Amino acid sequence: MSKFSNKDPNTVAHRQAVNVIKQVQGKVIKSVGTARNYEQALSQAALFANKHLNCGLRELTPKLAEQYLHERAVTVSQKTLDMDRQALQCMMRHVSKQINVKATLSIVKSEHQQQLRSRSYTPHQVQLIKQRQNEKNGLSTQIAHAAGLRAHELYTLRLINERQPDIRPSLPEKFNEREGARYTVAGKGGLTREVQIPYVLAEQLERHRLETPKMITDRQIHYQIHYDIAAGKAWSNSFSAASQRTLGWTEGAHGLRHSYAQERITELQQIMPYERALEVVSQEMGHFRSDITEIYLR
Repeated sequence: MSKFSNKDPNTVAHRQAVNVIKQVQGKVIKSVGTARNYEQALSQAALFANKHLNCGLRELTPKLAEQYLHERAVTVSQKTLDMDRQALQCMMRHVSKQINVKATLSIVKSEHQQQLRSRSYTPHQVQLIKQRQNEKNGLSTQIAHAAGLRAHELYTLRLINERQPDIRPSLPEKFNEREGARYTVAGKGGLTREVQIPYVLAEQLERHRLETPKMITDRQIHYQIHYDIAAGKAWSNSFSAASQRTLGWTEGAHGLRHSYAQERITELQQIMPYERALEVVSQEMGHFRSDITEIYLR
């Protein structure tokens, strides 16, 4: 694995990308322009891999590549994101051999345009929306708001003693100023992270525990669920419809993650500097970079 040591990270990342392109240019890649674009894309991926994933460019697995693409999806256009995916796919097929020559990496949708404005709800608005939903959907709305969950992550809830989170840097102030039961969820790119759910909601959640886990499919993705609660597309649609009926507008269920970020940064700034609070919130939300979390604070 390449290490930065005292060398400039950008220089190291660029060198890793150049070495990959040398192996495919003229053979797999005929166009000089495509080679240049792939080199730029791989340089960004290498920088991220070395800094946040503790591995070199060629050591990226499909799972790690998908985590990187989901992180990029918040800040770049679909065109750029597709180029990143194609460059990584080319490397993994012909250089690192992480996938076979006919395999493809999953297409990731850019969230950049959606994140250019605030999408948050106030706690009062969340309660009003919850009251316009049935019991199952309302519980999921409260849990997603309280823990900053994505719609699909509700499917993946497990008690922390049943499934451990992936090893990631963690500040001791994580979840400070809030109490609750610890769970894990599988986020975008398969990253398993620790989350906290207030005790009163955790008690309600446990009443919905299934005696036997079951498989469900949502948006063509298969999940093994352990709780009989609303999640995924059906819950997201319920939330949006209830928001429209209640408030006359909707920012979608993802707006609850914006709410979580803004509420947590306000709480933590009472006891620590902004930059420290931002890093804590970033870890709680499963982001690799604090600047990604800042997008949720608009």
